[in-house]
This record gives sequence, C-alpha cells and structure tokens, in this order.
Amino acid sequence: MTKRMTPKRIEDWIEHRREDDGELVGFLAPTGDRFIPMTVFGAALAEPSDRVGAEDALDASGLSYLADRWRLQVDEQTQTEVEIVEASPERVVVQNVDFGSGLDHGHRFALTAPVDNRLTRKLKNPRDP
Repeated sequence: MTKRMTPKRIEDWIEHRREDDGELVGFLAPTGDRFIPMTVFGAALAEPSDRVGAEDALDASGLSYLADRWRLQVDEQTQTEVEIVEASPERVVVQNVDFGSGLDHGHRFALTAPVDNRLTRKLKNPRDP
C-alpha cells in the first residue's frame, strides 16, 4: 500500500456500519474525491477508491481484520508481529506474538487512534489454511 495523505481526525471521517446490526466496522476517510476504507482504529484497509468501492471493501472485510496479524514498527530499528487485543475509535491495544523480535512475548502496546503507518496489516492470516 502506498503512503498517502489521510485526514488525521476520525471526527472528519464517515462512519460505516454493518447493514444487518448497525455495528461499526470502520470509516471512510475522504481524500480529495476518493475515500480510503479505514479500520475502527484508523488503519487503512485498501487503496483509495470511489465511495461505493470503499464501502464495498469495508463490507467485504467486516471486522475480520481484528483477527489478523499486524506488523508494528516499535522504533527505527525494531518491528514485531502483533495481534489486536482491543480496538475502538479512541485506541488500539496490540500484543507482541513474535518470538524472534527480541521483545517480550505478550508485551502489549497501546496506540492512540487513528494509528499512523507504524501499524500495518499483514497480507495473510497465519491461521488460514
């Protein structure tokens, strides 16, 4: 995914909820005449597209991204694989699951939402067949 300018305030984004139960699944972040589908904690899920395309991306993903593995850039030299423990429009808490990172396994990191490029989604969930 390429680096792009995204409005940094969730308050400026458009909520996107599941049609059947009204659960918040993410946001649409306007960028010019395009929209970036964002998680509930403000991480980009896909490249910018028209509004319908961004809504479709959120509908297709639902909240499944909460079960995925993510990569956290801890500092300039250290990155680690993490899983989401808690997520909201205010913050996300992730837990280190990378034995090879040199960090304590299970260590938790709390990040204020919206997250920046420090937290990125891995392409494949390792629990998938």
